[in-house]
Amino acid sequence: MNIKEIQDLIKFVAKSGVNEVEIEQKDFKIIIKSQAEAKEQIIVQAAPVAAAPVAALPPAPAAAAAPAAAPAEEENSNYITVKSPMIGTFYRSAGPDKDSFVNVGDTIGVGDTVCIIEAMKLFNEIEAEVSGKIIKVLVDDSTPVEYDQPLFVVDPS
Repeated sequence: MNIKEIQDLIKFVAKSGVNEVEIEQKDFKIIIKSQAEAKEQIIVQAAPVAAAPVAALPPAPAAAAAPAAAPAEEENSNYITVKSPMIGTFYRSAGPDKDSFVNVGDTIGVGDTVCIIEAMKLFNEIEAEVSGKIIKVLVDDSTPVEYDQPLFVVDPS
């Protein structure tokens, strides 16, 4: 199962109202649980492999940035936040010599590419799910992003 199929499955679970989906194949298992608040919990497990134990990773710095974004959301409740659908590296343009997909003040429509997120050497074009005007870009170019991390603030009016 590739990343696009996992993203599509997550979107389907969110839209369908299903509480839990579990898929198990020979090399991995994925469980998506959705609560009433539409928060999703995703658990992906690889098949058991005889290998050396992996050391625990330190907490991600993005976790510290999330609480700081909450007060700004309350002040601008009419704005919509475009969030990262995956973990990876955020890029504002298709290449170092190319123009950014979107800038502050640009108007976007549903399906417009707003950025690229590189995950596992795959470059995934992230499309807008809302129409509106870009108010703020919340992530610097070429920086790591977490799943569900805010990327852009959009004014839908």
